[in-house]
Amino acid sequence: MLVIPEVAHFVGRRGHAGVEVDLLADIGQGALEPMPVAAEDWPRIAELVWKYRDLPLGTVDASVVALAERLKIQQIATLDRKHFSVVKPSHLEAFELLP
Repeated sequence: MLVIPEVAHFVGRRGHAGVEVDLLADIGQGALEPMPVAAEDWPRIAELVWKYRDLPLGTVDASVVALAERLKIQQIATLDRKHFSVVKPSHLEAFELLP
């Protein structure tokens, strides 16, 4: 769930309060399911932050990677193609980035 505040901040900072409200409403209505960081994810997050420190990857993006690895997710919706195109997930060759 680390990504929710980052996304809300991103859209809010660009003056899109309506988009931020829609995001929060979708979460509240169950259209999007926030996934918590599991205890087992933290060592992998730390490993990724260290491995990709020159990007820098950062905790939020590393948590997305760790969650995707744990759940065997292949696609990631992101505007951050720079980071997610470089990271090599443990469960596949590369993520399919959307849009």
